[in-house]
Parts: sequence; C-alpha cells; structure tokens
Amino acid sequence: MKVMTIFGTRPEAIKMAPIIKEMEKRKEIESIICVTAQHRQMLDQVLNLFQIKPDYDLNIFHKGQTLTEITTRALEGLEKLIIQVKPDLVLVQGDTTTVFAGALAAFYQRVKVGHVEAGLRSGDIYSPYPEEANRKLTGIIANYHFAPTERNKKNLLNEGYDEKNIFITGNTVIDSLLHVIREDYIFQNEFLNHLDYKNIKTILVTCHRRENIGKPMESIFSAIKEVVKKHEDAEVIFPIHLNPKVRNIAYEVFDQMKRVHIIEPLDYEPFVNLMFRSYIVVTDSGGLQEEAPSLGKPVLVVRKETERPEGIEAGTAKLVGTCKDDIYRELNLLLTDKGEYKKMANAVNPYGDGKASERIVNIIINKMGT
Repeated sequence: MKVMTIFGTRPEAIKMAPIIKEMEKRKEIESIICVTAQHRQMLDQVLNLFQIKPDYDLNIFHKGQTLTEITTRALEGLEKLIIQVKPDLVLVQGDTTTVFAGALAAFYQRVKVGHVEAGLRSGDIYSPYPEEANRKLTGIIANYHFAPTERNKKNLLNEGYDEKNIFITGNTVIDSLLHVIREDYIFQNEFLNHLDYKNIKTILVTCHRRENIGKPMESIFSAIKEVVKKHEDAEVIFPIHLNPKVRNIAYEVFDQMKRVHIIEPLDYEPFVNLMFRSYIVVTDSGGLQEEAPSLGKPVLVVRKETERPEGIEAGTAKLVGTCKDDIYRELNLLLTDKGEYKKMANAVNPYGDGKASERIVNIIINKMGT
C-alpha cells in the first residue's frame, strides 16, 4: 500500500521521523514522503538528523508569510501531488497549517487520512492559535485517529467520533527523544560544553507563541529575570526564536544580564541534549511538555491553558499562566524546595514508552490490509 506522509515544520518532522523509519522496515508499505517546508531551515535540520530524504518538496516557505498564504500554497501543491501519486493513505501529524491543508487535500481526492497525535484539546479555539482549530478541523476529516493518551481518546469520543477508529498509541515524540539522547553528547557551541550542570541550576527557557507576544511575554521574562537575581546558583539558557518580536522583548527585558544566556536556536539533537542536562524547563511549547517529563525535568508551562493536561495531572508539569508574580513564585519554589522539585521530577511520564511508531504502523497495516 502507498502511505504518503505530509509534514512541513520541525515539530512535525520530529514526530513523523520514527514512523517513517518504522515504515521503511515493512514490506507491506511503500512509503512516500512529502514536505511542504512551511518552515524551511528548522525542518531541514531534522531531516538531516534522521537521514530522511523527501520524495517531494513543495518548498512553500516565504518570509513574512501569512496563514492564508501557507494554507493556499500547501493546498494547491498537495492537491496536484495526491492526484499524481494516488496514495492509499495520507498521514499527517499534529496541528500545523500543513496538517490541515494535507488532510483537506486528501479529502478532496477521497483519499483516507490518518491523524497522528489526535484528540488534544485546549478548549479555546484561539489558544493555541491557529493550532487548536487546525487540529479539530483535521479530526473531522480523518479516518483513523492515533491518540497519544486515554484522555485524548475521551476527547474524541465526546465529540462523537467512532471508537473503532480511535487508537491509543503513546506519543511518537518519545520515540525520537530516546533515539538522540546521549550521556556523552558534545555540543558544537563550546559555551554549552563548559557549563557546570552539576553545580548550577540551569533553567532552559523557550517562549514564542503568538498569543504570548507583547505584555504576557514581558511578564514571563520579567519573572525569570527577578528569580535569577535572587538565586546566584541559577543560570538561564534561552535558545531564542527567530521571530523579531520575541527577540526585541527578550533583549529589552534581559538587557545584558550576566546569568541569562540568549543563544541562537538549536537543532533538535543539541536542544534535547541540553534539556537532558538542565534543571528546570520554562516553556510555552507544546512538545516540551511531553519531552521534558521523559527526562525527569519539571516543566513550568507559561500559558493560560494547555491541550496537554496529562502532564499537569501527573504532576510532571505545572500550568502557571503568564502573570509575573505566579511565575516568580513557582520558579522560586522549585529552586528552593527540594521536596517539591523531586515530586515533579519523579512523577510518571504519561506520554508513552517509545514504541508509539511501531503501534501506529501495525494499525495501518491491519486496518488498510482488511
């Protein structure tokens, strides 16, 4: 059977890579890889890491692109490709604009769709934006829903989806993570090699979401700044997003602070190995809420809501919002209270065992082969 994987951003590539590698092992599947390159540079880093060579590359990225432009360019390119290739199944992952366009293009050609990482819901269609809407719209189209957790399955059932087409698999991000973490990893950035991770409490920060840009982001960075001032054994590593609005806020708030190190974005492999060595993660990212708990790192989620509540419920993460006082309080607590830190660090990761890709490919073969 022909299975076409469609993805366009770094997070999608990270979570699709182990599925592609698993399909390569199976004689029942002809794997066809298409990238939209919604994000160009960051996508290519992951393709190189996992030694994945796309069969088709739409290369739609334009500087300053709007959501409408991404959608229309991806949809037009994917429609032509699906007509040409005639896949039996299109596989998309997550909640990007590429995911929605890929599902819609397949639907227009009456091709079945499998949705990897299905059923995540924040409950607010504008947060994360536009991801919450993309994920729900893709769910409407999908024939097969690969849900990472029991809660994700319940979300889909509550929305009326047929249980026989929903499969709990775990999250493929854990598969990728376990593949690249190494105790002896050497960074290309020499500064990261020489940090004293054993004696310094390294706070890894990522922050880039559209809904946080502006006052919320200023509050987040201000809270971190005050915590670092208080704790001489704490240092911040902030691989900063390429968005100039994020950069402007960060450079203004952290203005030449000695123990706040703003560095350029890292490729996936060095980034997760840096996370492996860090003490705490502060983030508004979705994927990090899944990855950090697998490494025993407490996560403070600087958002008002999350589509990944399993980590909150398990105790591996805390949803702290964007208020400066709340973030300061929770970050200060983790740096001063060893019991609170251990409680979060030792909580059971709810996102899987590293075998999600194998399960997904088995399901595809069983369902499509009948």
